[in-house]
Amino acid sequence: MQAEDQVGLSSVVYRPPSRLVVRGEAYVSIADFERFNAGQAAAGERTYANPRNFAAGSLRQLDARATAGRPIRLWIYQIVELEGVEAPRGQWEALNYLRQLGFPVETRSRLFADFDAVADTCRTWGDTDRRELPYEADGLVIKIDDFATQDRLGYVGKDPRWAIAYKYPAEEAVTRLLGIKVNVGRTGTLNPYAVLEPVGVGGVTVSNATLHNEDYIRDKDIRVGDMVAVKRAGEVIPQVLRPLLELRTGDEQVWQMPDRCPACGVQVVRVEGEAAWYCVNSACPAQLVRGIEHFVSRGALDIAGFGIRQAELFVELGYLHDLADSYYLDEEKLLGLEGYGEKKVANLMAAIEASKAQPPARLLIALGIKGVGEVVAEDLMSHYDSLDALAAASIEELQAIPGIGPILAQSIVDWFVQAPNQRVIAKLKAAGLTTAHARTAPAAGAQPLIGLTFVITGTLPTMSRDAAADFIEAHGGKVTGSVSKNTDYLVVGESAGSKLTKATQLGVPVIDEARLREMAGE
Repeated sequence: MQAEDQVGLSSVVYRPPSRLVVRGEAYVSIADFERFNAGQAAAGERTYANPRNFAAGSLRQLDARATAGRPIRLWIYQIVELEGVEAPRGQWEALNYLRQLGFPVETRSRLFADFDAVADTCRTWGDTDRRELPYEADGLVIKIDDFATQDRLGYVGKDPRWAIAYKYPAEEAVTRLLGIKVNVGRTGTLNPYAVLEPVGVGGVTVSNATLHNEDYIRDKDIRVGDMVAVKRAGEVIPQVLRPLLELRTGDEQVWQMPDRCPACGVQVVRVEGEAAWYCVNSACPAQLVRGIEHFVSRGALDIAGFGIRQAELFVELGYLHDLADSYYLDEEKLLGLEGYGEKKVANLMAAIEASKAQPPARLLIALGIKGVGEVVAEDLMSHYDSLDALAAASIEELQAIPGIGPILAQSIVDWFVQAPNQRVIAKLKAAGLTTAHARTAPAAGAQPLIGLTFVITGTLPTMSRDAAADFIEAHGGKVTGSVSKNTDYLVVGESAGSKLTKATQLGVPVIDEARLREMAGE
């Protein structure tokens, strides 16, 4: 039976609940999307590619006022929690209940008495009713109505056994590939894309499409000048599927990935075993904002009051051209910005100054070298006295460090060999950041911890991790960042994490701060 035959005809009158949690899906209608884009274009502002990405991006806005200004709508389709009233016994009853309470519920839903009718609808709906929808949809969701049956069927992982999505194949079109260009992603990946003769695909005019990576282009033998088949993957992202070899004229040209970044001109690198090429220039304008966001983040240099909004603003104004420029901000210029009063600027400048004392391992994390996180940074800086020493290390020397493999070693060497990155390090040193260990002088007399390797985890009672590391090294021991079969002792404080689990698995002895002091002879 069709939904519109039953909507609003239920004889049951539901009382409002004492507590109700619902689930739904946000969307932007095609008409609203086109009106919004037209307004953006008229104002000289950014326009958006499609309604689905626009809706998702709108919900991720940091400023709730920006989200409120977008034409986002909502369909509610599920009751998550319900208290104070008798619960509906099935999906259809739940939809009617939600509709009675005033929630926006899609009226095109249908209730079926037999599966053959469901199958018939799936076969025809994509080319009939779907074309009349005021929003984009790439398929149907089919659910068992009875909640008791749903409970018996349960889940496989996160996927319900009582529901399935029926997706329609994406519409394809044929057009000419005019050229292949490359953009640089926020993490430095070089992403090739196709420039196409405009063609209609699924009701949208497509002039650009993804080509994924160099291997995809080579494996499918896609050439500039080819006639190609194009589809919108998931009804959203246009992509080139294949060239039409039978339409080749002989004038098509084989494409090559550029060996230099199109945004900054620096030599690009490809990590063994990966499909992507990378620009490893930390000052590359295409990735600078996200690079700075990571640089100042809590896990890196931890500059309070400096986040993605500040990074975007300062880059846009030309205050920041590389990571190190974060330490050369002009206080007077900041005071001239809207919303930046004396107290806010003073707090920001104080936080920037305080971050200069962060240990070298935190600075190494902040640089954003591919593969270098907290554990690797600690391991590297426990092996080398300074960033200069690390920068001079060869691939072979790095691979000799436990936990550093050939791919990671290559990534580190590739980063430090770039001239723009070397300039960033020089500017950071000139700004007064800590790039070398202030080693504690060895204690006089015996070295009771000599030859022993320690790892520290959790919060110790009286020492920070850095102080504990200095204490161990002052008594002859060595400190690394990760537990391995070469670890002699794990020093544990409160809130110990995965390192404790791994130590237990490997049979590594676990000690506390008091025992560490005893071993050192105190």
